[in-house]
Amino acid sequence: MNNGLLTGDTSEVAAPHVGGTTDGERRPRVFGTVLGRDGWPLEPATVTLVGPAGGQLGRAAVGGDGRFDVLVPTAGPATLIVASPGALPVARAVTIPPAGLDLGPVTLARPGDAGTPHAGRWTIDPAHSTIAVTAQHLALSKVHGRFRQFSGELVVADPLEQSRCEARIAAGSIDTGNEQRDAHLRSEDFLDAERCPEIRYRSTAIESAGPGRWTVHGRLDLAGTTRDVPLDVRYRGSRPDPWGGVRAGFTATARLNREDFRMNWNQAVELGLSLVGTHLLVELDIQAVLAG
Repeated sequence: MNNGLLTGDTSEVAAPHVGGTTDGERRPRVFGTVLGRDGWPLEPATVTLVGPAGGQLGRAAVGGDGRFDVLVPTAGPATLIVASPGALPVARAVTIPPAGLDLGPVTLARPGDAGTPHAGRWTIDPAHSTIAVTAQHLALSKVHGRFRQFSGELVVADPLEQSRCEARIAAGSIDTGNEQRDAHLRSEDFLDAERCPEIRYRSTAIESAGPGRWTVHGRLDLAGTTRDVPLDVRYRGSRPDPWGGVRAGFTATARLNREDFRMNWNQAVELGLSLVGTHLLVELDIQAVLAG
């Protein structure tokens, strides 16, 4: 990836040449990734390299995958500056070898970020949260849906392993953008929303899975059947909101076999191929408000 070279002090920077060479020699590259405390790529962000005399050697925007790649005119000492809106910038002295420098991951923190959320009761804000479900169709493409009505809370304890969470989802609020399909999903072939109007998840145990990550074990009540379903949860930090409160962000994923919940409807299209995939991907993007 080449994000180009933005020059500053022209006394330190030679004009770029086709093929990334200067005076017939290959210019060094400085590359790596920019991540947040949760391990996700941080965007937007910029990476700037400054020479000993204070002039800019090169600058690049960070891509959606968190990667950056900066061409500099010569090897030698430099100062690396990594910045992103709302995050604490990082400045680091580096020495760039003639062959280039792989910086690996560079982590930026935001004010209020920590390894664990603040202890207390957090209420899910459905206006700024999403519960999405993805299924395969004909093994060719994916159908995406989301539940429009849900609520829940997270009680964060100290120690964290004693925390708990609970969520309630209106089964009839499924929305895939196609009313005929949504009506079928609400029927007894799938969600059985008339007989089982509420989908409910209750945690039973929480264990650490790394910095800012946990595995939440819990029981999912869906379509009249209850099964153990683990959630892979990431904490994305917390910060004050404009209304005097404090908010925290979480993401979570789970994979379900719909046949475990007696949602067995399908239609064979040809030998070994079904209309609807058996496995479902559930993705939660949650914003919660500290209630006390």
